[in-house]
Amino acid sequence: MIRVEQVTTEQQYQQALAIRTEVFIVEQQVPRELEVDEYEQVATHVVAYDKSEQPVATGRILPYGEGVGKMQRIAVLASARTGGYGRVIMNKLEDIGRTLGYTEFVLEAQTHAEGFYEKLGYVTVSPEPFLEAGIWHIKMVKKA
Repeated sequence: MIRVEQVTTEQQYQQALAIRTEVFIVEQQVPRELEVDEYEQVATHVVAYDKSEQPVATGRILPYGEGVGKMQRIAVLASARTGGYGRVIMNKLEDIGRTLGYTEFVLEAQTHAEGFYEKLGYVTVSPEPFLEAGIWHIKMVKKA
């Protein structure tokens, strides 16, 4: 059983940042100033915990126009990448988004993750991949 919590404490937020630091800054070499941005306080963050209660995955959703939520910073530690944590993070963020009244979700996925998001019902809408923080991405959407 995977436990996913909406971030409500500073400790949980720091856990989310630690996961993002490991995945994006350390593994993928994204500059810290791009990873931690001006939307930190606007976004709703979630953290997933493994059976040992260790934080292993995170993500956030933020407002992105009328009725649209943008999924961002979806990250799963390397040691947990086959455990279904990404799917559970996305499901929790979509549930939160529906509660907030969003009728559509958008995300900018790294191209290697396109298949993962397609399995969750997202459809690629970018005409071609684009670079974001030096990594190839595509824009994807899903109706809530």
